[in-house]
Amino acid sequence: MIEVQNLTKTFFVPVKGEGVVGSIRALWDRQQRAVEAVRSISFAIQPGERVGFLGPNGAGKTTTLKMLAGLLHPTSGECRVLGQVPQRRASALLEQITLVMGQKQQLLWDLPARETFELNRALFGVDRASFRRNMDELVAMLALDSVIDKPVRNLSLGERMKCELVAALVHRPSILFLDEPTIGLDVTMQTQVRSFILDCNQRFGATIILTSHYMQDIEAITPRLLIIDKGRLRYDGSRDELSRTVAPERRIVVKAVLPALLALGFTENEGKMAATVPAGEANGRIAQLLQVAPLAEFDVEAPPLEEVIARVFEGEAL
Repeated sequence: MIEVQNLTKTFFVPVKGEGVVGSIRALWDRQQRAVEAVRSISFAIQPGERVGFLGPNGAGKTTTLKMLAGLLHPTSGECRVLGQVPQRRASALLEQITLVMGQKQQLLWDLPARETFELNRALFGVDRASFRRNMDELVAMLALDSVIDKPVRNLSLGERMKCELVAALVHRPSILFLDEPTIGLDVTMQTQVRSFILDCNQRFGATIILTSHYMQDIEAITPRLLIIDKGRLRYDGSRDELSRTVAPERRIVVKAVLPALLALGFTENEGKMAATVPAGEANGRIAQLLQVAPLAEFDVEAPPLEEVIARVFEGEAL
């Protein structure tokens, strides 16, 4: 469905000297330097997959999504989406994809969201019967009945974001490029948006490519990860395998202070005791724990995804 081979995007940015002299000289002697936003990345995504696309700010995530959506032309390499070359902007492709950017807005500010839905219906040539069925389903899924007839300027950020998603799905696309769709939302709205994205995948078979700095989004939605850093693809695989590779340890947390556990390497913190051990040694340490304190209540925790991703960015080998 999506095939990327050695995809590269280079931007050329102006360079000038310092101060007034540098500004004047730049008027007739323009200097530029090349910045590789994306560096020869390759991957493939199959129909119906849910893929998290992660990286620090400036890593090349949004640039890649824009190339896949046809908004940017690659400097070199190839990408095909549904068999089409995205930058050619063929109708057969545009009718099957959508790009939602949490920091951009397509809703008409002074009009009700319903008007934007109707405009998109006309732009994509969706017949009215299909449009009504689709809108009824999407509005019900996001509980927007009392919202879509209000001017957009009167909506909360969460309500606007949900309406943005509906507007992007008027034509029932098969591929959703989602760039920070929960940015700025409160916890309740984030949960609702995540549930909606999963519903789109499960009900309609939509392929999801999601970027987010909220690891809760990634954990809830995407079992596969693509990690990009400084324009290069660092990892392509399952979320679970990444955790096993980068953070192969477990934290055993006892919900009480039991001094006898100090001899087993446990430490006390905030009314609990904890020990971090390699994953392969966790069962043995638990057996020792139960010998010393048979009735102890405890949890076994893997390192949180935030910590795993941070280790990758800090240079952890993959």
